[in-house]
Order: sequence, then C-alpha cells, then structure tokens
Amino acid sequence: MRIAVALLLVSALTAPTQVCTLYCDTRDPSLAHQETFPVGTKVLNGRQVRLHVDEADGMAWASIDNGVLNDSVWLDRSWDGGKTWDGLLGKAAIPGSWTGTRTLMFNMYDPSHHRRGVVRACGDAQGVGCTEWAYTNVCDQFCDGRDAGSAAGDTQPVPAATLNGRRFSLHVDNTGMAWTAVAGGRAGDEVWLDRSWDAGASWPDGSSLGRTTNSRTAMYATRDPRGWLYGGAVRACGRAVEGQNGSCTAWARPAADPVSAATEALAADYDPATGWWPSSWWNSAVALTTLTDSLARTGNTGLRWMIDRTFTVNRGTFPAGQRGSDPIEGDFRSRAIDDTAWWGLAWLNAYDLTRDRRYLDEAVVIADYVGGYWDTGTCGGGVWWDRERTYKNAVTNGLWVRLTAALHNRLPGDTAWLARARTAWTWLDHSGMINSSGLVNDGLTSSCANNGGTVWSYNQGLAIGGAVELWRATGDTSVLDRARTLAGAAATSPALTRNGILTESCEPNCDDNAKQFKGVFARYFGEFARATGSYQDYARRQAEAAWSTRDSLNRLGLRWSGQAPNPQDWRTQASALEALLW
Repeated sequence: MRIAVALLLVSALTAPTQVCTLYCDTRDPSLAHQETFPVGTKVLNGRQVRLHVDEADGMAWASIDNGVLNDSVWLDRSWDGGKTWDGLLGKAAIPGSWTGTRTLMFNMYDPSHHRRGVVRACGDAQGVGCTEWAYTNVCDQFCDGRDAGSAAGDTQPVPAATLNGRRFSLHVDNTGMAWTAVAGGRAGDEVWLDRSWDAGASWPDGSSLGRTTNSRTAMYATRDPRGWLYGGAVRACGRAVEGQNGSCTAWARPAADPVSAATEALAADYDPATGWWPSSWWNSAVALTTLTDSLARTGNTGLRWMIDRTFTVNRGTFPAGQRGSDPIEGDFRSRAIDDTAWWGLAWLNAYDLTRDRRYLDEAVVIADYVGGYWDTGTCGGGVWWDRERTYKNAVTNGLWVRLTAALHNRLPGDTAWLARARTAWTWLDHSGMINSSGLVNDGLTSSCANNGGTVWSYNQGLAIGGAVELWRATGDTSVLDRARTLAGAAATSPALTRNGILTESCEPNCDDNAKQFKGVFARYFGEFARATGSYQDYARRQAEAAWSTRDSLNRLGLRWSGQAPNPQDWRTQASALEALLW
C-alpha cells in the first residue's frame, strides 16, 4: 500500500492536553521501536482500519488501507476505560491517489498524572467504525479477571468495611492481585473492587471492578508495568441487598514485604516524562541512590529502567527553573558543588548494580568537576560549597571523601583518586568541623573555625560513609576507629537521637532538603554497622521505627518517632526506605 501522513487539526475546543511520557504525543510512527496489533482489524466497507502499538514506548497509531480519496482515520484515547474519550486524535485523510494513510503516534499512558489510558483506531469510509479498545485489562504477573481460588496467599491489609451485619474485606496475594469478599451476606448482596493509580484520589478506569452478587470478586492487578504505573491502590466495596448504600474499606497498596512496599510507593511518584522525582534536583539523586540500593537488596529488575531513564533524560542542559533555581550545565553539573556530587554517588551506585560502564564514566566526569573546587589557599584545603567560593562545609567535603574513595575502589590500578581521598579525609578530620563530642557541625567560619552550625544527620552520615569507604580502600583501622567514634556520638547524643530514635532538629517542620537527611545517615550508618557488627541494634531500631510510621498506602513519615504531625512525601519515603535497608 501507499501511505501518506496528513494530520488534521481538531478544534481547540476539543483538543486534548498533550501527553508526554517517554515521548510526547504526535511522534512520527516511522520512529517506533516496535509494532504490534493488540486487537483485530475493523473492516469498514472494504477498508481495513488497524490499531498499531509500540509497546516499548507506550504509544499507538491508527491506519486505514484499501481506501479512496478523503477516507479518514484517527485514534480515540480514553482515561476511564472507554466510557468517554478524547476523539479524532491525529485525524488524517487519504489524499490524491493514495489508498491508505495513518495518524501520528499518541501515548497510551500518562503516569506523570497517574492516569491509565486505553486506545482504539477509528475510520470514516462512507460510515464510521472503530476497533475494540486495547488493553482494557491490566496485566502484571497475571492479568485482571483471574479466579480468586488460584490466589498465591491471602492477606488482608486493612480492616473490613461493615454494613448491616456484612463484612466486606479486601484480600491480596503474594503476586499483587487483589479481590473483595463478603461475610455474613445475603443473596443479592453485591461486592466489587475499586482501583486507583493516584493513591485513592480518583479511580475513573477502576470503578466497580468485578461487581458481582457472588461471595467474592475475581482478582485484579495492582501494578501496570506496561504503563509505568506502580503502587496502585485498591479498596473493597459492597452493597447490602436491602438498601442502596454501600460501604468500602480504606485504600491499600499491596506489597509482599516492607522493602518492596516502601519501594513501590517511592516508584509511584517517579515521573518518566522528566526522569526524576519532581521537583528537587539533589533530592532526586539521593532518591535514585535509595532506589538502586533497594533493587540491589531485593533483586527486583522491574524498576531498573528508572536508572537508565534518569540518566538519559537528565544528562543534558537545563535552564534555571527547570531542575532547580540554578541552570544545569550538562553531566549533572551546576554552581552548587554539593548538588553535583550527589549525582556522582548516584551513578557509582548505578554502576555497582548494573556494571554499565557509562555510569562509572559519568561519576569520573562529575568528580573531576567537583575536584576543581578543592582549594588549599583557604583553610589549608577542602572543597568549596559553591562556584562563588563562599563557604567550606561538611556536606560538600563528606561527599568528596566518599566520592574519591569510591572511585579508587572501582578503578583498577588507580592511585590518583586514592591520594585525593586520603588528603580529603585528613583535611576533613582535622578541619575543626568535627567537634569535641564527635558530632559534625555544618561548616567553617571565614576564619576557618567551626561555625557551631546545626548538627544535621546527613553530615554525620557522610563522614561515617567516607571513612568506611576509605577503610575499604586502605585497610587503615584508624580510619574505621574514627567512624566508630562518629557513629557512637550519633547514637547517643540528643542532638541526633532522642528516646533511641534518630531525630532531626527541625522536626516536624523540616524543609524539603532536610526531609531526606536521615536517609543519608541511615545508608552510611548501616554500612558501618554491617561492616563492623557495631550498633546493629540501633540500626534495626531505626528500621522498625521508620516502618511503624506507614499508612495503608505504605507511605512513610518524616518523624520516625511516629509523633503527629508527621509529614509524608517522596522525600520522607526515600529517607525511611533507606533505614529499612540497613
């Protein structure tokens, strides 16, 4: 057949908002990485209307063949399972003597806004007709509609809902499939399952799943890896036969274990379109490091794509305001030297997991940039916090020790990075930032004295982590002894630990930066505890405390003590997840 692409503009009154996931709507089908046909061809007065899908990129397009001049084809996309839809997407008409044409490609999913779409191809050839909707069922390890009698396990994550003596209960199995059951019911009672991709805020494509008058529904998936939708929430609902009122349980996110539960809740906030967790630049580097730690611990490969996606999308340049207040100048560099160094550690972690050399190479590029701000002309050494050289502080120099020692431990035959790591550690340890109590203050004054600034947990953790990595590089037990002093000070001082629980001084009103500090501490304290066998009870206590803050959606709070108020967002999630991984 001969094909021409002719995109006709739809009225602005009906034009849908452009969706961007891996790519944006209206991508050329010639760029598709795959071509599949998930539903049958619609034959319309001898014409063939087909739905084409690129599953690798989550995009679809429509075509019409065996047609004549002005026959047209378009794509419909629905966000509520086919009840309503954005129509005439990419509408194209056969021109001239051509016998076929096709639309441009449109996204089937919108994980950035927690929406799951279905699509169909439609044509007008002396009458309008459409294919079936594609992907109305969600498939993970198993697909929607599986018999609950085949469940692999049975747990009830939230209390049952009650109504007129009935108990409507939510059940999940070990594969993330969920169903509803009723106890104490009567003939004619109804049960169903609701499913939401935005933590229960809405459920347009998941309302009344499996509605039945039987004692239980079929099972439904709570993850949609094809659509990059993780951590789907479900609730069980029912209606008594003698009334019109219904009752539902709380929303819950099924998960097999605490680490998986916390990881999926973190993944649910990742934005594939922009390749980060909006909208914090350095926090996203730390969140990626935490995600990588989790994948290494659990062996989960289903979320590894986030590592490549983050690298691919964010390696370039961004003007001020897109990734933070500063421009990003390529290779994750900015005027904030500490922000840049966090990405160096993130890519070293990615290399450890994947053995993909490009991540190690990127860490070297970043470290070369950071090392350019080491300056012996002020305070005898140390890396400046910013390009303007206004401050020498603990976070930047703790990062530098860790980064240089870690590079040495991953580059065979290296001597240069080891020399830098030794020099950096000696300078940090003797800079005065570590006070007589073994606690790390924030930085130095202009006269190179300890400024008495807040003892933040992440500064303490980075000093411990830098020492542990240097000990791995050198075997120098005096460095490990210093790490033990720092760990002991953190575990016993009320500046960081209250009633046995790691506590940031800003709680409960920490800003978006400080929400993630404790996770950095937990990561490196945990490394020390595993390496030495010391303070394992303390590390375990933090894990238990962090997990105890969860709600039914496995969201974890800022305050591991559990006190209210207890803010929750993806930063507190990443922080608490790191504690679970000790």
